[in-house]
Amino acid sequence: MGTATGKKLEPGVVDAGDAQRALQRMNDYLSRTARSDEDIEVRLETGAGGEALVLPRPVAEMFASILAALAHGQGVQVMPVDAELTTQQAADMLNVSRPYLIGLLESGEIPFRLVGRHRRVRLADLRQYVREDDARRKGAADELMELDQELGLL
Repeated sequence: MGTATGKKLEPGVVDAGDAQRALQRMNDYLSRTARSDEDIEVRLETGAGGEALVLPRPVAEMFASILAALAHGQGVQVMPVDAELTTQQAADMLNVSRPYLIGLLESGEIPFRLVGRHRRVRLADLRQYVREDDARRKGAADELMELDQELGLL
């Protein structure tokens, strides 16, 4: 299992204008290189015509997604897919309290494993819970809409 060794940029750490300019240049470059298997050469603007950093195209496309979020003033976090989170990290990602998250874990809503006395939650399991919770919420909202229509409240 992996560990939560992700990198996080809070909103405002990167200037949105700088991110927007970099995003535009990256998107222009990506659109000119149509082959999806072609690596991307990145040259830093240091004035020295040194060696290029070569990135696989999917990595360059992910950087473009990160730049897009930063350009809109959003923070970003990159984390390995197989990461394991502490209960505090998982609670922060769900925007709930740690005791509430522990209740979800103990009730079996979200799988976890024990490392000594400490609970660890796989990022994939947390994301699955969010998808299922979103589906439940949508179902409940749809039911309320149907009831409103039946009762003529809409």
